[in-house]
Amino acid sequence: MWHTYHAPSTLAEALALRSQYRGAGRIIAGGTDLILEMERGVRQPEALIDISRISGLDCIVAEEGELRLGPLVTHNQAAGTPEAVAGAFPFARACWQVGAPQIRNRGTVAGNLITASPANDTITPLWAMDATVTLASETHGQRTLRFDEFFSGVRCTALQEDEILVSINIPMLKPSERGTFLKFGLRQAQAISVVNVAVVLDWDDHPDIRDAQAVVPDAAGRVVGNARIALGAVAPTILRADEAESFLAGRALTDEVITQAAELAAQAAQPISDVRASAEYRRALVRALAAQALRQLRDGSERADWPSRPVMLWGQTAGRFPTISRAAEFGKAGSPAIHLSINGKPTVLPQAHGKTLLRALREDAGLIGTKEGCAEGECGACTVWLDGIAVMACLVPAERADGCEVVTVEGMTGPAGQLHPLQDAFIQEGAVQCGYCTPGFLMSAAALLDEVPHPTTEQVKDALDGNLCRCTGYYAILQAVERAAAR
Repeated sequence: MWHTYHAPSTLAEALALRSQYRGAGRIIAGGTDLILEMERGVRQPEALIDISRISGLDCIVAEEGELRLGPLVTHNQAAGTPEAVAGAFPFARACWQVGAPQIRNRGTVAGNLITASPANDTITPLWAMDATVTLASETHGQRTLRFDEFFSGVRCTALQEDEILVSINIPMLKPSERGTFLKFGLRQAQAISVVNVAVVLDWDDHPDIRDAQAVVPDAAGRVVGNARIALGAVAPTILRADEAESFLAGRALTDEVITQAAELAAQAAQPISDVRASAEYRRALVRALAAQALRQLRDGSERADWPSRPVMLWGQTAGRFPTISRAAEFGKAGSPAIHLSINGKPTVLPQAHGKTLLRALREDAGLIGTKEGCAEGECGACTVWLDGIAVMACLVPAERADGCEVVTVEGMTGPAGQLHPLQDAFIQEGAVQCGYCTPGFLMSAAALLDEVPHPTTEQVKDALDGNLCRCTGYYAILQAVERAAAR
């Protein structure tokens, strides 16, 4: 799918390559969007510039009232960082609702912004929180843009051909502020937003009742000092519900005020009808989600369903991929083979350039346990561990595994064919029918048990969000995982 693959070891090297290739080269980090675009023929870059193992780009720094994310910060890292949950809850909540664990382990927040779909979940809360992005170029240095400057239309941004997004800058919620994010999809997991809404309120605990607009404060003695409401999937870009924001300022959140504000938010929407919903349905969803968010913030219940320990499928790792010490290049004549460890054995793949890791494992390594169900990151049948972290192999370039440790379902079996406790539990519970999806379920479940040895039923469900079964239903699978955990 690509001719040349570069793995720079420093940001300076990446910027030089970006300047060299410009429109013919494409930056790849998680690849969860780009690989699909290439598979579908939407993009055909000459070269990929993989920045995913450059040191220091996966850091989250909280200082001076701001949360700064490097371009390699994944959705799971953001959702699992206490500072993000405490100081940027609408954003952390949106990250937790992106895709499935394997997708969140590779997909980066920066990539979500650059793709610039109005249905992308993280853009909406970041817009409501007045976040900015910093872009860097080898020749022009750095510049920082507001979101209304960065996003110009559907899948259109101000990012130039020689630039890389190097930082996402999020003002952290002040003590007087609360916020949340809500989305509606057509299923419980792996759902693209039909509509999403982010609301941030700054409470005024000492309202000036001489102001004609101010009403009697609520039971906590508060009125809304300032409101920010952002709407996703209802216009070419994320939009702010300006009239609803102005209406809320200086008012207590009574049921009547919430109803009126939600109606104003619905009027601000500019939805279209498509395969997921009609324009009328989307406008009704804006009304419902805006009202629900405002009620939660009034009642202080926006964090009620936040998991005490979000499941990441990081196994025993910290969720961060190892860096590389020197640059690598693949694809040109005389370029090196891909060297990696598969199931603990040193392996050389000399002909795997330009393939996904899924194809390389099956076609070049001869390990056919890893299945191709959708090749789009939807089914989880190709789940493997990359340096101990569960990922979808269909969305990982084979070259990305150079120097890495990969574990497939074949690596679960012990000496002399001894079954892993999960494999035995699947047999005992009858959790297999056709068996095509089973390798992915086993790999996700094993990562869960390495991370949380005694998970709750909800944690098991969260861990298996990214795995689909077309035959059995899920009760026997859940029982098998719980049986293995009990052992």
